[in-house]
Amino acid sequence: MFCLRQLTIVLMFAGLFLIGEAHQAVRAGSGNQREVIIPFTLTDQNNIVVKAKLNNTEELNLMFHTGASDVSLTEEAMRKIKSVRFTGSHQQEAWGGKANSRWSKGNLVEIGTVKRDNIVIWEDVNSGPGTDGKFGFDFFGKHIVEIDFDQRRLILHEQLPAKAKNYEHLTIENQNGNLMVQGSCLLEGKTYTNKFLIHSGYAGGILLDDAFAASTGVDGKIKITDESALKDSFGNIIKVKKGILPAFALGNTKLADVPAGFFAGQIGRQKMSVMGGAILKQFNLIFDIAKSDFYLQKRHA
Repeated sequence: MFCLRQLTIVLMFAGLFLIGEAHQAVRAGSGNQREVIIPFTLTDQNNIVVKAKLNNTEELNLMFHTGASDVSLTEEAMRKIKSVRFTGSHQQEAWGGKANSRWSKGNLVEIGTVKRDNIVIWEDVNSGPGTDGKFGFDFFGKHIVEIDFDQRRLILHEQLPAKAKNYEHLTIENQNGNLMVQGSCLLEGKTYTNKFLIHSGYAGGILLDDAFAASTGVDGKIKITDESALKDSFGNIIKVKKGILPAFALGNTKLADVPAGFFAGQIGRQKMSVMGGAILKQFNLIFDIAKSDFYLQKRHA
């Protein structure tokens, strides 16, 4: 089974960033439900980063990755961490190819007031710039997860919050942990609809799968502004072309001049189109994954 955590790609920017002190809070919500509030930092690479503690000793900066199903730490972070002992390895497949990834059982990870023990930690080469690793929705169990970009906080709900009635509702398709939502690209007066992986680990706007890019003829319909290389979680290099898509529609919201990319060469390797952080941060979002519900509200800022 293709593991979602293996989809992670990281734009290779220089520099680090500082994360302010994160203060966690638990408050009563509507219907006497409890809400867990976890502040985050939004980086220049559109990554959502939170403070975490590992095995009651090490403090970490972890990227919240909507396309991850496990907790993983980078090789660089692992060289500094004393509380983790690897117990095995397994060959994994990422976008750029295959690589061996070590893993460690029986770890305690704390994010905000959420504590989970007996966590399996995987080792990756890359994560978001300035972070020690990443984690995904699985860490929050059955909670409904709100991403409030206005207030820079993750909010965990036991029930759907009342504010959801003011959001647009879309349906997400869970393909073995891959959260897909329908979106449309507008090119030369035509609308091309496709499913997009919701992927906060990708800094850009959209990344088109090979078949969709070929069928739309996007390479000849948008101006190419850049050709560069991405690295996947294991350091494999993939070349990508980038341009500006005139318009992209998500639900009833149409976004203009959206950064778009597609892979050059290796035709057939990229199976999924991706919707990244440059688009996600333009909305406040609520994920009710158990019911396949996705709520979004366009931000004013």
